[in-house]
Amino acid sequence: MGKAAYGRVILKLSGEALGGESGRGLDFGMMHKTARAIKTCAEMGVQIGVVTGGGNYWRGAKDGGGVMERSRADLMGMLATVMNSLALCEVLEQEGVSARVMTMLDMPRVAEPYSYGRAMRHLRLGRVVLFAAGSGNPYFSTDSAAALKAAEIGADALLMAKNIDGVYTADPKTDPNAKKLERIGYGEILAKDLRVIDAAAASLLRDNAIPTMIFALDPPENIVRTVCGDKIGTVVE
Repeated sequence: MGKAAYGRVILKLSGEALGGESGRGLDFGMMHKTARAIKTCAEMGVQIGVVTGGGNYWRGAKDGGGVMERSRADLMGMLATVMNSLALCEVLEQEGVSARVMTMLDMPRVAEPYSYGRAMRHLRLGRVVLFAAGSGNPYFSTDSAAALKAAEIGADALLMAKNIDGVYTADPKTDPNAKKLERIGYGEILAKDLRVIDAAAASLLRDNAIPTMIFALDPPENIVRTVCGDKIGTVVE
């Protein structure tokens, strides 16, 4: 086991990555591997908060665009993140990790309502805290929710595990000349409209001087490597 480079982090997991190769639903094999990686980090003494996306079920702006009112479509996306958080909490507990789900929407029969004090207590007791329902507001992505939580809990870094292995000069799926960047500034992301992080999240992270590591979730061991300081994706600062 290596030595952790960070004491407290927010781990942002894309919903599509939790869905495995199909990007839909839940791939429990992938989730157990992810949970074991999180467990390794927790055993190194790292305090971990997790924010999941909901794209394996529903993306508000994308899936509801043109057919639903945006606020209601975004609310469905928030509920998708609650389902992902509950499933990941179950898998973490099966792997022997103490975990709690806290929601930004009031649903006390489902999970704890979020409060800063209780969240910090859970983290200090070594529990993994899953922050569900995004920011609790429409028009904000789960990237923005992760950035907000990183700033709020005083995280040393935001780790973004995606279904792409970093930031590229263009979309690598459509541009064969796209090059992966090892390092980039938030200002450049905003100026060039590189949408690997949304603008609201990039601005918040820049203003609070929180570095972001963007890397592929597959394999999940990348989480441990990143926590140990390995530069395997793109560093944004």
